[in-house]
Amino acid sequence: MWIIYLALAAVVLRLLYGIYSILTDPLRDIPGPFPARFTKLWYLSNIYTGSHERHAIALHRKHARPGEHFAPIVRLAPDMYSIKSPDKAVYGIGSKMPKNAWYEGWKHPSPDRWTVFTDRNIKRHAESRRVYAGLYAMSALLSYEAYVDDCADVFARRLKEMAGGQAVDMGHWLQCYAFDVIGAITYGKRFGFLDEGRDLGDTMGALDRSMLYSTLVGVYAWLHPYLYPILERIPSSGAAGRAYLMRFASAALAQRRGERAQGKRPEKAQGEPEDFVDKMLDMQEVKEVVTDYHVFALTMSNIVAGSDTTALSLSSVLYHLIRTPGVLGKLREEIEEHVREGKCSPERVTFKASQEMPYLQACIKEGLRLHPGTGLPLWRVVNEGGATISGRYFPEGAEVGINTWVAHYDADIWGSNVEVFRPERWLEADAEQLKVMEAHYIPFGLGSRTCIGRHIGHLEMSKLLPLIVDAFDFELETPGGRWKTMNLWFVKPVDFSVRIKARWRGKV
Repeated sequence: MWIIYLALAAVVLRLLYGIYSILTDPLRDIPGPFPARFTKLWYLSNIYTGSHERHAIALHRKHARPGEHFAPIVRLAPDMYSIKSPDKAVYGIGSKMPKNAWYEGWKHPSPDRWTVFTDRNIKRHAESRRVYAGLYAMSALLSYEAYVDDCADVFARRLKEMAGGQAVDMGHWLQCYAFDVIGAITYGKRFGFLDEGRDLGDTMGALDRSMLYSTLVGVYAWLHPYLYPILERIPSSGAAGRAYLMRFASAALAQRRGERAQGKRPEKAQGEPEDFVDKMLDMQEVKEVVTDYHVFALTMSNIVAGSDTTALSLSSVLYHLIRTPGVLGKLREEIEEHVREGKCSPERVTFKASQEMPYLQACIKEGLRLHPGTGLPLWRVVNEGGATISGRYFPEGAEVGINTWVAHYDADIWGSNVEVFRPERWLEADAEQLKVMEAHYIPFGLGSRTCIGRHIGHLEMSKLLPLIVDAFDFELETPGGRWKTMNLWFVKPVDFSVRIKARWRGKV
């Protein structure tokens, strides 16, 4: 019996401690769901619904003060707070606030295994980013454009083959395109997703399962070192899927290094595209700081981050264009005007030409505003000494984060038509309002943690979208004309079904 009494006593003491912590918490007046005051389980279960971004928006609206559309801060867990504004104290270039433990779930449990995305060490992250930031810079885009052209041509041909037939899952095909582009840019050749039209090697499925595992286990990150070794032995688990991708990257790198060792490295002609692997191996020959792990981590990050994000961004813009015929018509007029003036051809839009299409760029920005890629807070840990954030003092150890969807749906910033797809807002805003909008437009993150591959994603979108919307008509086949999404960090469409009809007979 004494064991039962001890257990009951432990439970009572834990409850009393919880009540004491709540009563003495200096942030106890910050609103949020009642269970979130006691446990992370509310946050975990809310993520599991697959629609946390909508719940977060609803929470900020529910607890808004008079005269405001969104509450500046809401509670998601005992020491975890969602903020509505990208505070410089949290995300500024000089901020010393590291990422929280949630990101541990996205890496191998070993402390010496990390990537630019997962690294919580601020100094090491900055050093790593400097090593290969130039590979992702705007100035490097021209060296990758031929890879994008090749994949865009294949994609357009596949759309032409499917035109006039049954409805197709456009989300799947855009992911095939994104996978083949990032494969070509990274390894110099396409994976073959566009050719086969299917999930080769269960790669897409592996990414989804890996994302589910990482997103959930990250809430209780201390479990990750214990669960990962078990789950990676289970073929259907997310960890096993991640291991598959790691083996693929390792094999590809071993092959390229072997070719170099045998003197089989081909000489590149001037203007000929050069892939990431060759560039990184060249850097490794002259920079000792570029290790084998740097090369491995970069190629893995390209595959994992560069496929889903680009595919869902393309899906978002295309989806909203289809649902807004007036906007689609204006975009087509801009494209056709550029074709008439000889600035581009119907079959090929150069990146330079796409940057001279203001309405196209406004459509892309508005699509990513309404449906940004990530749907969970960008968590940071308040460092030593505490910090004042959104007018409140947070003690050391508190975790704060902004959800991109909250920032993008704040009517205090975007106006009463915040849920309307209206690219004109980017072209009509005065300089002061545009500055405010840009500060709250964060589809690629912000500060020193801004997505390193954002320019490549922009290259892919800017070249493909004008090609396909000019060449094809799309009709939504989803029930009610609205798609469903699943938020497991990336907010992915699950039923982007369309019928395709060719508009012109060109080189597609």
